[in-house]
Parts: sequence; structure tokens; C-alpha cells
Amino acid sequence: MEKLVHNLTENNNERIDKLLSKLYPSYTRSFFQNLLKDESVFVNQKPVKSSYKPVIGDEICVILPELKETPIIAENIPLDILYEDRDLLIVNKPKGMVVHPAAGHDSHTLVNALLYHCKDSLSGINGEIRPGIVHRIDRDTTGSLIVCKNDIAHNHIAKQIKEHTVKRIYVGIVTGVVKEDEGTIHAAIGRSQKDRKKMAIDEVSGRDAITHYKVISRSERYTYMQFQLETGRTHQIRVHMASIGHPLLGDEVYGKAVKNLKGQTLHAQTIGFIHPTTGEYLEFKAPLPKYFEEKLRKLKLKNE
Repeated sequence: MEKLVHNLTENNNERIDKLLSKLYPSYTRSFFQNLLKDESVFVNQKPVKSSYKPVIGDEICVILPELKETPIIAENIPLDILYEDRDLLIVNKPKGMVVHPAAGHDSHTLVNALLYHCKDSLSGINGEIRPGIVHRIDRDTTGSLIVCKNDIAHNHIAKQIKEHTVKRIYVGIVTGVVKEDEGTIHAAIGRSQKDRKKMAIDEVSGRDAITHYKVISRSERYTYMQFQLETGRTHQIRVHMASIGHPLLGDEVYGKAVKNLKGQTLHAQTIGFIHPTTGEYLEFKAPLPKYFEEKLRKLKLKNE
């Protein structure tokens, strides 16, 4: 039986599920919430609920579940691999592909494709439905994604993501003309109180979120932009741009649907990080998908 034990030395005034996800970034908050429901998290030898807020002196003990063989089926789905070695690979994810199985998407995901390509060489830290997955991008967002082949690499990359040292640059087309050539949006993001399927600006209970942006080119009705993430919240760029009146073109959740365009026009172009084994800085740039290049030409927006 494997355990995680932590003695709290300072008050954070945070729910225990949130605190644990910060203490152990290799595991997700939902992972700890499930363990709390199963009464596998103890404070001073007593099971607690997710809402419990630990205080100084508390001994937190987490009983980790035994690793299970993944039930996810490997599928021979072509992958656009930008880089690969024994520790990790960089995948250029296509539009419309879900990263890992979830409700309504139990096949044809990136994980299904990775299981076929990598066989048993994927990290297991994020559970049986997310082998190798250390971070995600939305279904209709394209571009570069790091996949880890072992737990050492996973922990190393997860730590860099937590410390905001992974370089992540996106490009996207937004509606309207953005006047400032560059700027920063600093606004906390949390689950929408009106629609739980959406995220929203929430300065009270949301998590800190920072997006730096720069205009690449403008047309009469649209702006082609570059975004650099300092944090990585769910739907961060989409929520931030919608909050200043410039939603991503085609964003059916935070903007308006566009005929013959499925989902937001957003591409994870560049990703840079320190390799977990060699210590070398690596950076990769995923080429724009054809639909994106065609949209730039049609809207008379100049590429870089």
C-alpha cells in the first residue's frame, strides 16, 4: 500500500482537495476528490471531506489506489509526431481530437492512438484513462502537446508546468480589431456559476490566470494574434479574449459558431521546456493546419 504523508507547517486556508493538487502536482484535483469520496484521505488518522481546510499541525495521509491495467483500447490512429525519444514525445494534435477518454468520448482519442504507438511505454501517474498525459489542450484546439513515457519524465515536466517555466505560445484569430499592439490580461478564472460546463472570470473563487498577447496582423473585422501563457487554466485564452470583447473566431462556447468552421481558431504553436534527462532546453513549433492558413488568406490576415 503506497501512501503520501504531509505535515502541514503553515495555514493556506484552502480546501484539502485543492491543497493536495498543489502539494502533489503530478496528480489532478479530481483524482484527490475521488479519493476523498472513497475515504482514502485522512487528517490526523480520520477521513475527511473535500471541503475540509487543513490547519497547522495536521498530518495528512493519502492512501493511493493500486495501479490498474488500463481498459482503454489501443487504436491505430495516425499521429503527427514532432519529436520522440525514450522519455517523451511531442505530438501535433489535430482539430476535433479529444485528448483522453471522457463522458461521450471513449474512443478515437489521443490516448487511444498513443497506446497503439507507445505500447506499454507511457507514464501512469494520471490514472488509467490518461496514461502519458501531463497537460491538455481543447478538442478543437490544434498543436503541440507533451506526452511522457515514464513517471520520472512526467514528474519533471509537471513540476515545470506548476512553476510556469514551460514556454507555451499559441496563435489565434479573434473577432473584431484589437487596438493595442500588445498587452496582458490578468483575471482569475473559475467554473461559471450560471453554466457549469463553462469557465468564467471569477476574482473571488477563481484561480489566478495570466495571458500575454501580441497582435500579428489586422483586417477590417478580425485580428490575428499571438498568446503566451503564464498560467494554464481551462479555456484560459478563450475566456480571457471573450472577456475583453474579442472571442476566438468560431468559438461556439464563448463567442459565435461560424459556418463551415468547427470550433475556435486556436493553435498551440510553440512549446519549450527542459528535458527531464539531459537537462537541455528543447523547443518545438507545430506548423499551422491547412484550414487555419486558408482562413488567414480568406480574411486577408498576414502571417508572421
